[in-house]
Amino acid sequence: MPHAPDFNMGIPPVLLHELPARAAARWPSHAALTVEGRHLSYADLQSQIERFAAGLLALGMEPGARVAVYLEKRVETVVASFAAPAAGGVLVPVNPLLKAAQVVHILQDAQAQVLVTSAARLAALAPVLAKCRGLRHVVLCDGLAQATPDAWPACLALQAWSDILTSQPAALPALLDTDVAVIFYTSGSTGQPKGVVLSHRNLVAGATSVASYLHNHADDTLLAVLPLSFDAGFSQLTTA
Repeated sequence: MPHAPDFNMGIPPVLLHELPARAAARWPSHAALTVEGRHLSYADLQSQIERFAAGLLALGMEPGARVAVYLEKRVETVVASFAAPAAGGVLVPVNPLLKAAQVVHILQDAQAQVLVTSAARLAALAPVLAKCRGLRHVVLCDGLAQATPDAWPACLALQAWSDILTSQPAALPALLDTDVAVIFYTSGSTGQPKGVVLSHRNLVAGATSVASYLHNHADDTLLAVLPLSFDAGFSQLTTA
């Protein structure tokens, strides 16, 4: 089993999830995220990423499985975005403004196996989720609903985020920087949204380039205004 890089030795990250891992190794107590007045340190963020990645593996997620994240900007969105590639999966960020039919198209096109969302968003999606034949698990960030929604597919398991997060960190699969990490979908303004496939190398090189020409440094605070479901919005995370 390969050893994790020792980022305190100055080894640069080459995989997407190594960006927060490196920050946690070098600046564990520094604030990584601020959401509605809540601060999360790099150490705490990395701990949640590791545990959620382990939880995905415990669900039996296959290498290369698509993990769709249909959420607004919140801590769970960031954690899932790095944990899915860390577990050997492929992140599929879904614009939180999309309607159920548009979301289902993306889930079908990407052949998503896991969906991370909220109870309110699931209520709108539930009647049409049966069309997503490859979907196996839905993870709810705000606890399980009181009852399984009507017309719930028998093959689809409902999981609570808090339960997944109780998983202990586990050995992660060995990955290459050329492996697929994320599929971003276009806005679909001229037709159905289309997936744009990016590797770990694409994303890390892009983050390095943008952070360099913007002259980002450790005292900066980056305001994430753009949706994290678009490449420019997601780069607000990776450059930070």
